[in-house]
Amino acid sequence: MPRLRHAVRDLLARQPTHVPDETLQGVLLILSELVTNAVRHAALLSPTIGVEVALGGGRLRVAVEDGHPYRPKALAAEPTGDHTGGRGLLLVKALTAEAGGVCDVEQTGAGGKVIWAALPLAAA
Repeated sequence: MPRLRHAVRDLLARQPTHVPDETLQGVLLILSELVTNAVRHAALLSPTIGVEVALGGGRLRVAVEDGHPYRPKALAAEPTGDHTGGRGLLLVKALTAEAGGVCDVEQTGAGGKVIWAALPLAAA
């Protein structure tokens, strides 16, 4: 995971659009959680994942795609008291909301999913 964070940090440092440090740190944590979630929960049906980082429209968007059809519910609702999973996605949801961004899950045409988060580059 450290290699991914360093690669994304280096990629964004080379872009003409400035990414505030607070936004960068939040995105790196979100990306780590999304990749960890994909590896932990989707690896059996999806041995490969895709990672996307995009700058545009005043936002920084990160997305992780896997081939597993399960759509996690942690981004849609708060867990019940006996809920023991999804804490990483709840962290993603909280970090994204705190930054004034949005996150969601979308199905892919191949039957998998993309979980993404987009944070504004300017303070919310």
